[in-house]
Amino acid sequence: MNQRNPTISKGIDWSIVWIYLLLVTIGLVAIFAATYKEGDPVVQSFIGFKTDYSKQFYFFVLSGVLGLFILLTDSKFFAATANLGYAFGIFAMLIVFPFHSSVKGTESIIRIGAFNFQPAELCKIFVALALAKYLSRPETDFSKTRSQMIAAGIALLPAALSILQSETGLALVYFSFFIVMYREGLPSTILVIGFAAAALIVATILVQPDTLAVIITAIALLVAYAFRKQIKRQRGLLFSVILLWALCVGVQRFAVPYIFKNVLQKHQVERIYDLFGKDNPYAAKGDTVSAEEKKKKKESGSSYNVRQSKIAIGSGRLTGKGILNATQTRYDFVPEQRTDFIFCTVGEGFGFTGSMILLALYLLLLFRIVTIAERQRSAFSRVYAYGVASVFFFHIIINIGMTIGLAPVIGIPLPLISYGGTSLLTFTILLFVLIRLDADRQMVLR
Repeated sequence: MNQRNPTISKGIDWSIVWIYLLLVTIGLVAIFAATYKEGDPVVQSFIGFKTDYSKQFYFFVLSGVLGLFILLTDSKFFAATANLGYAFGIFAMLIVFPFHSSVKGTESIIRIGAFNFQPAELCKIFVALALAKYLSRPETDFSKTRSQMIAAGIALLPAALSILQSETGLALVYFSFFIVMYREGLPSTILVIGFAAAALIVATILVQPDTLAVIITAIALLVAYAFRKQIKRQRGLLFSVILLWALCVGVQRFAVPYIFKNVLQKHQVERIYDLFGKDNPYAAKGDTVSAEEKKKKKESGSSYNVRQSKIAIGSGRLTGKGILNATQTRYDFVPEQRTDFIFCTVGEGFGFTGSMILLALYLLLLFRIVTIAERQRSAFSRVYAYGVASVFFFHIIINIGMTIGLAPVIGIPLPLISYGGTSLLTFTILLFVLIRLDADRQMVLR
């Protein structure tokens, strides 16, 4: 008689479970440190579901129950329902349009009683599963352009819906799935083109339009001169150079201004230009800004947030000020210190040492996920594992980068640390589905 998984613990990678528990605990402590009001009874406030740390604690309990349920689920279930789950995720995002609630500039949230539900956050799970399902099909030849476009469409459809819901930061997370596609054979030239486009956008921000157009033209002429012998033999090369020059100039002169004026919201454009220390050239023409208004702008907005965040992190020094002794975060000098800027709460309270421990835990988690991915027999499990690693990596790099002024403030949470029920549930499900698939790694799933 064959006996499969006689106990729930068989095959479980407990190292990831322990790292998960440590990160969530650090998150609870950080949220408590940022939001606790002196004089509040700690025990009563933790069980009363009135404070942020109390709500996060209950979401942690719910996440634990959900994680246990996932570990009891047959791993074949996730492969069998991947496409259905993706359809549900897209449907949930579409439902947002008629029933959304505007919260802090985003229109991606559905309010259900006292709870806020964000389908765009949860849809990352369904994209990871659907992409794994598609790329693991025997009939999928990922070397063909058609297959690559279908895979890209799976990732970019929810990204497009997120942009329409004024959730540009979360939309960018879906681009992390291109890392998975690269692992599965996406040509490196596509990634090079993507990075080149990003560099061109940055150059458009930093350099005057006319000057940049001259630089692009000069580079095109140098390339044409360097390859003049090949161009004489193949006239098509000259056409390619001219086409590439026209494309770059078109992006710089027309595409980027159109996106900044008509696609991105005003505060999003402000955040991008604040990152590079530039004034927003797309502000309404004719507006006169007085010295007093400029001062107010410096005392608010994303540049203010980042400035206060860096002050908080720096004031923590080597060992930190302690959980309830941090002045910058305890007294609300840093906006969103329990969500997007929670890393500065860790930095001020626990110092450089605590910050390095947190980063080490994240690095260890990513290492374990990649290790798990490479030991899978099933292509479905491997692709899904890389999807999880990519989502975590993007969130960690961008969130910490924006708190120290190295990335634009796009409003994405720090995994398992930031306050937010939907975020905690999403990352919990991502991890525990991976753990369940890894426990059955000897099976071939499709």
